[in-house]
Amino acid sequence: MIISERIFKILKEKNMSQNAFAKQVGLASSTISDWKTKKTNPSADKIMDICRVLEVTPEQLLTGKGIDEDYVDEAGKHEVKSGISRADMRILEDINGMKKEQRNRLIKYIAALKQIEELEEF
Repeated sequence: MIISERIFKILKEKNMSQNAFAKQVGLASSTISDWKTKKTNPSADKIMDICRVLEVTPEQLLTGKGIDEDYVDEAGKHEVKSGISRADMRILEDINGMKKEQRNRLIKYIAALKQIEELEEF
């Protein structure tokens, strides 16, 4: 998969339009369309802006690590997708940044939600 294909895959996952993406990155919509129709890649000077908007690292965008289902690392090993989305990762990072009291409160809240769900099933 080439870089532009990864971009379109992420855009689809995020339900983001090409126009909205172009606006946020600071590119013309026609440039984004060219990537798709001509199977070209963005210029190197826009990679960091693209990564910022798509919330991926340059490594992920350039290599496909964590994006491509068939990603193979430099040792020739296939990476198994964990099923954890970028949104899930952001939540985990937020939780990791919480104070211990906040994390404990969140864990209790999750347990309470599970109990409520179980009661509603009856």
